[in-house]
Amino acid sequence: MRWNLKPKPEASKIDTLKKALQVDDIVATLLLQRGIDTYEAAKTFFRPSFEDLHNPFLMKDMDLAVSRIEKAIADGENILVYGDYDVDGTTSVALMSSYLKTRIDSVATYIPDRYDEGYGISYKGIDFAHDNDFSLIIALDCGIKAIDKISYAKEKGIDFIICDHHRPGKHLPDAVAVLDPKRYDCEYPFKELCGCGVGFKLITALASNQGQTVEDLTEYLDLVATAIGADIVPITGENRALAYFGLQVINTNPRPGMKAIIAEVKKEELTITDVVFVVAPRINAAGRMKHGNHAVTLLTETDFNLAAEYAVDIDQFNTDRRETDKRITEEALIKIEEYNEQDHFTTVVYNENWHKGVIGIVASRLTETYYRPTLVFTKSGDKLAASARSVKGFDVYDALEACSEHIEQFGGHKYAAGLTLLPENYNAFKAKFESVVKEKIDPKLLTPELKVDLEIGLNQVDSKLFRIIQQFAPFGPGNMSPTFMTQNVKDTGWGKCVGEDDKHIRFTATQSFADNLVCIGFGLGDKIDIIKNRRPFSIVYSIDENHWNGNVSLQLKIKDIKE
Repeated sequence: MRWNLKPKPEASKIDTLKKALQVDDIVATLLLQRGIDTYEAAKTFFRPSFEDLHNPFLMKDMDLAVSRIEKAIADGENILVYGDYDVDGTTSVALMSSYLKTRIDSVATYIPDRYDEGYGISYKGIDFAHDNDFSLIIALDCGIKAIDKISYAKEKGIDFIICDHHRPGKHLPDAVAVLDPKRYDCEYPFKELCGCGVGFKLITALASNQGQTVEDLTEYLDLVATAIGADIVPITGENRALAYFGLQVINTNPRPGMKAIIAEVKKEELTITDVVFVVAPRINAAGRMKHGNHAVTLLTETDFNLAAEYAVDIDQFNTDRRETDKRITEEALIKIEEYNEQDHFTTVVYNENWHKGVIGIVASRLTETYYRPTLVFTKSGDKLAASARSVKGFDVYDALEACSEHIEQFGGHKYAAGLTLLPENYNAFKAKFESVVKEKIDPKLLTPELKVDLEIGLNQVDSKLFRIIQQFAPFGPGNMSPTFMTQNVKDTGWGKCVGEDDKHIRFTATQSFADNLVCIGFGLGDKIDIIKNRRPFSIVYSIDENHWNGNVSLQLKIKDIKE
């Protein structure tokens, strides 16, 4: 890994912030690196407030969306809430439908089948709406590029409101309203909302017409926080406030479906990391292995006993998903080795029998292994479907755009996207994608980067620093947990490999007799030789707590070790 030590802020700025906040050099430096340079900015960072949220009517077309929904409510129209089958989509549908049902009874939900309909708005979904007399569809986490489908709906007399956060194409769909902060003509101050976040802004705008404020809508924030964590959007600006209050709801008064998931995993208090690795995979597993409707049903259920039954099913879907993605990952790794694909600038693999529901996870695992922009293809009807994942610093969406002559349909973000193409175009696409990436990528991006906030000594690690760092949470893109580097440490002599297949490493680092700290390095068992024989080495780590037999002690979570 490339260790990249962040530039240290100017000494005068550190000194000024230290005095303003009554903190030490380390804390002042960490805050300045996050763009927090005044007392007021620090207050906003450490004490998120609902006042940090922007007026929803600053978003382009919000007034049109609210007006059309209010008309539908007043006229007793049938409203269909439509969303994608992933976490962001299903939480969005749960949020919007739950809110609308407090205003009108004639609300239904629709999640497309991943295998039959594919991603986003489908003709089948529009036909369902037409056959069942829905005159308004509110689409969440999808729709920004569904130009032909929106036109088809219009011909059938169905209006669309789109709430999306993906990058738009050159033209927007002809919908009643298109809410997307990434619209080129949208001046909304915060561009990084997830789909559920855009949906929350819409219900905030609708509620304001009823004399309600954001505080009256906190019950929906467990869904928003889950979507923020799962969709890997920056936890800065509005997302930080939404995640902060959403975690409070998750840990104090979650909806029955969320409570049932948490009960299945037996965790007392969840962080955003727990949401990403514990809650989100279970919600996602429904759409991957069975149907996204199961997730919406769980998240909208008001009876806990019923929700608990649904959660058992969801947990089984997740178990099946783990087994499937492990098997496919192993098959993909063999395929890559056989054809020397690891020598390329990209990783592109295909097997017509791979499960479409897990190819995104497999793409992520392959990216972790070979650290290349990665595409995993499988057969989907008469086409090939793929999930794309990228390496830090490289825009895979732009790369796909450069290959668009070979693609039927694509969409997504800088680091994750999806596409379909005709089987006869696969080889041409694969060659073009390799060529585009080879030409555009900075070769250093093909080696994983480990960003280090600050170099410190082990004697500077204490409980007070840990307590302050805890207040930096919730962590995520744009506000990662602080990472430190310490050079010239030694193992006290008892370091060893632990875990299945000696995959992990555990040792006690020391720089003097007074500053011994227990260290755990997950997945770093192969570094054991570096720490042997009391040779000095360097470590990069985050500060953590170890809970064991009722005792709590500081420990370092090691990210990498070098001689």
